[in-house]
Amino acid sequence: MTRAQGYTLITGATRGIGRAIADLLAARGEPVMGIARSGDAGFPGPLLQADLLDAAQRREVLREAASHGVLRLVNNAGFNQMQPLGEITDAATSAILELNIAVAIDAAQAVLPGMTEAGAGRIVNIASRSLLARPGGSVYSAAKAAMVGLTRSWALELATRGITVNCVAPGPVATEMFQRNNPPELARSRALVEAIPVARLGTPEEIAHAVDYFLAPHAAYTTGQTLFVCGGASISQIKL
Repeated sequence: MTRAQGYTLITGATRGIGRAIADLLAARGEPVMGIARSGDAGFPGPLLQADLLDAAQRREVLREAASHGVLRLVNNAGFNQMQPLGEITDAATSAILELNIAVAIDAAQAVLPGMTEAGAGRIVNIASRSLLARPGGSVYSAAKAAMVGLTRSWALELATRGITVNCVAPGPVATEMFQRNNPPELARSRALVEAIPVARLGTPEEIAHAVDYFLAPHAAYTTGQTLFVCGGASISQIKL
């Protein structure tokens, strides 16, 4: 499998980490395809629109994407809403679990036949440093820990088919979702950044380069792994 064969399909493709991945690959001339809720005229490849919370709608769009030959999948779509225990709502819990877990499962199942037929494929799941613990965000933490479980299980299931499955777990990254959950004007948000061992937020581009390794043909011997790209937050004692 070469970089020019098939598409790389990215969910949540028009913003933040997803867009950075698309731009990195497209800059090398690699075919990319995205799925997102809203359109983006500047996206560097075919972009399919869908409300990923609507199971029927997303499965239809995923079937359409898979029909074009997807050999690499990045499960990037996600959602978080801070909910301390005692304030957890059914609506937010359902959205978090649906966007972080169910969408990833549907996407992988949609592209699996094509990868199996080709005898090669790459699946990269985007988790989060929060999978270790997230005070005030236990549902999100659980959802991202589940992504690691999916990664490890799928890696074992698909190893003999030439399909690798790996996971990237970003720390705090300067994205719209992070800023929404951590408004920069709040003292706790500033304290969070100061507590990261490298003393800054990550960039979407830094995460994209980590994902890029797992997508590469020369990563064929790496599967079932989780790479933390978090400025040292995964080994520190801070409460993120």
